[in-house]
Amino acid sequence: MNTKLCALVGCLLLAGVCAAKDHEDYQKGTLLRMDSAPCGMQEKGGKSVTGELLGTDSQSKKTQEVLCQEYVLQGEKVVYRIRPKDDKHPALLPIGETAQFRLHKDKFMLKVTEGDDKEREYIVVSMTPREDHRESVASKN
Repeated sequence: MNTKLCALVGCLLLAGVCAAKDHEDYQKGTLLRMDSAPCGMQEKGGKSVTGELLGTDSQSKKTQEVLCQEYVLQGEKVVYRIRPKDDKHPALLPIGETAQFRLHKDKFMLKVTEGDDKEREYIVVSMTPREDHRESVASKN
């Protein structure tokens, strides 16, 4: 019985260390700028209940381009263009501040310690190697 208890405690401690390790692999980067980028279209129909019942609606639709926040995050080796995954309630990030990010499976997770320190998921639009990092690597060889 005593060995089973020790084994259970050992497994729990190991699981705790592994779980803590997942959140320690943050990279640091600087939020350089925020742009508004087109990310779709929004349609509003002009149907009315009376027109639906009588069949007299002309179905006029107003189409408007939707703009999303797109951030440029400069990491140690790569410059990322990212968009918030949550389109309806995106958080406004402070430009010029340091952010922590990590790549977890196929997700890009970001948190800003100067803000609310919440980790949020972002979509990577593009990745570009930093020119100054490439030149420093080339000069070392």
